[in-house]
Amino acid sequence: MTSTTPRCTALIADDEEGPREQLRAALTRLWPELEIVAASEHGVDAWDDFLALEPQICFLDIRMPGLTGLEVARRMAATDHPPQVVFVTAFGDHALSAFDAGAVDYVMKPVDDERLAQAIERVRARLQTPQPGPDLQALLKQLLPAAAAPVRPRLIQASLGREVKMIAPEEVIFFESDNRYTRVVYQGGEALIRTPLKELLTTLDAEVFWQVHRSVLVNSRHVASALRVDENSMVLTLKGREDKLPVSRQFQGLFKGQ
Repeated sequence: MTSTTPRCTALIADDEEGPREQLRAALTRLWPELEIVAASEHGVDAWDDFLALEPQICFLDIRMPGLTGLEVARRMAATDHPPQVVFVTAFGDHALSAFDAGAVDYVMKPVDDERLAQAIERVRARLQTPQPGPDLQALLKQLLPAAAAPVRPRLIQASLGREVKMIAPEEVIFFESDNRYTRVVYQGGEALIRTPLKELLTTLDAEVFWQVHRSVLVNSRHVASALRVDENSMVLTLKGREDKLPVSRQFQGLFKGQ
């Protein structure tokens, strides 16, 4: 008889191929039923792959370019359906003592089978019997202020036919992925840029620009209302515009009312 039990899904993220493949091989050996749906090569891809594939477990290297594993974990923890997170780190990392104090799952590189098996058992127990996990938000709040602030763009250079338009970020109403480009809708018009949305969001002020869908980043100052269409669907209306922007289920918690 064919089992109908859904397989657990996982994402692994490490910018170094060797450790990434070693972790993949160890997981395959120790947890053969686990389906690894993504092997992301840096933090930006890890965040984007999480939104696209919604894995239940994420193994995140702490030190990755673009977004660190800690920054990716913070974004994941703020969604409506956060995954179980296991950090992968090197000996001597500054976060280790905080992980120990916060009972957060982590494994050291190179991955040791015995230590990884312990982390797997804890994750499986939490998946089978929902129970409060470690307070990731509090831990990451403690660890992340030490990270350097990203360099924010003063102007966005966008193509508009033969013209290159200089747009101040505060003039932008929303960004939307459009095949190989990102559509920039701003006060006075719209244009295209080649920077992918997933890279753009790491440079903008997250307090102002809210990601509400894998393909949409909106200036929160221009949001007029959020309308729940059904249990899984929500759309945003914008001040003085007819555009309707989708809100994926991971981000619907941004609009709970008071």
